[in-house]
Amino acid sequence: MMMSLDQFVFSLATTPYKELQRRRNWKHRTSSRVGTRDASQFTGAGDDTITLNGMVAPDNGIGTIASIDELARMGDAGDAYVLVDGIGNVYGAYVIDSLDETATYHTKEGIPRKIEFNLTLKRVDDSQLSAKPQQDKAATA
Repeated sequence: MMMSLDQFVFSLATTPYKELQRRRNWKHRTSSRVGTRDASQFTGAGDDTITLNGMVAPDNGIGTIASIDELARMGDAGDAYVLVDGIGNVYGAYVIDSLDETATYHTKEGIPRKIEFNLTLKRVDDSQLSAKPQQDKAATA
C-alpha cells in the first residue's frame, strides 16, 4: 500500500502514483503603519493541498480503469476522507478537489490502454470526518 484515502487504497494493483506534491501555507494578516513596515500577525494554518500524479495501464498490469472511476464517485459524493500513507502517517481529513485524466493508446473499441491522472486533494477540518456518520444516521431516522 502506497497510501489510502479512507477505504480506497493506492497501490500498483489499483491506482499507483509516481509523484506526490504537497503545498502548505500559513496565514499572516498585515496592518499598514506609517513610516515603518506593516505589522504582521500569524492567524493560523492556511491551505494544505496534495496532488498525486500517476498512471494506470491495465494491459501492463498497472492499475485499473475502475479505480479511476471509483475516485470520481468519491469526488461526486463530496465527503471528507482520512488520508494515511503506507507507513501509517495520518495526514488528516481531505476532500477530492479535482481529478484530471488523459487517456491514450486506445483500442479499436475506444478503450484506453493508458490513463494518466492528476488527483488533487484539499485538507479540510478534521471535524468533517466525525460529522459524516452523524449525517448518515440523521438521514435514516
